[in-house]
Amino acid sequence: MLNLTFPIQVEGSLPETKLITYIQDYYEEVAIDTRPLVLICPGGGYVGTSNREGEALAMQFLAMGYHAAVLKYSCAPAVYPTALTELAASMLLIRQNVKEWHVNPDQIIVLGCSAGGHLAASLGVFWEEAFLAEALNIKSSELKLLRPDGMILCYPVITSGEFAHRGSFQNLLQDREEELSEKMSLELQVSPKTPPTFIWHTYTDGAVPVENSLLFVSALRKAGVSVEFHMYPEGGHGLSLANRLTCNRGGDAVQEECTSWISLVHTWMEHRFVK
Repeated sequence: MLNLTFPIQVEGSLPETKLITYIQDYYEEVAIDTRPLVLICPGGGYVGTSNREGEALAMQFLAMGYHAAVLKYSCAPAVYPTALTELAASMLLIRQNVKEWHVNPDQIIVLGCSAGGHLAASLGVFWEEAFLAEALNIKSSELKLLRPDGMILCYPVITSGEFAHRGSFQNLLQDREEELSEKMSLELQVSPKTPPTFIWHTYTDGAVPVENSLLFVSALRKAGVSVEFHMYPEGGHGLSLANRLTCNRGGDAVQEECTSWISLVHTWMEHRFVK
């Protein structure tokens, strides 16, 4: 396995920003030439990145036969668009290494939890923005390299409106919150070019209301973008795998009925990308 760490530094990055890869070894005797890769953005309200939503998820995707990577992106005091540019830089790094790492270039999926879901979805709607080409020193014709082939959003922060997780937007935008609030309300930014998406959320999420996902699902539907959505009747915020492997110290991140999301996303990926 190529368990490598790459410093990711763009304008505004914090020193500790890094991409950690989990690339499965290639073997001639195994009839798999390339594998999907899941690029994971942990949550944390744009104030930090949760360790409970990083490597533990990567291990699950490795067990499915996929590659994985975890981005520890810059959070406050870093501001928009630093984290988005870091994610785009990570996507570009992966695409530059698809041959060496035996990654299927049409099967690179970005996953985000909570505020990491906002970051992942931001790449899904803003991948064609000119400022990313300038920041990464690529041609506008190369922006297509930044587009994820799919998105997995776990209880994502989406809207800056009525159902906003206000703290995430305050940390992300700081003194530009009023100026950029509408642009950062991602249900307003969906287009037919947004990648196919898998989303799950809980009805009783008290931190990031399920309306965040419902608004995004509705926008995807209107844009004609394929979406699979699962709403569980019970469960708090930040569940990760929802089992003991990612249980927090308070013991309140276990919700047995929500553990099925990981097998559901496996089926989604196999049907849409692997077949």
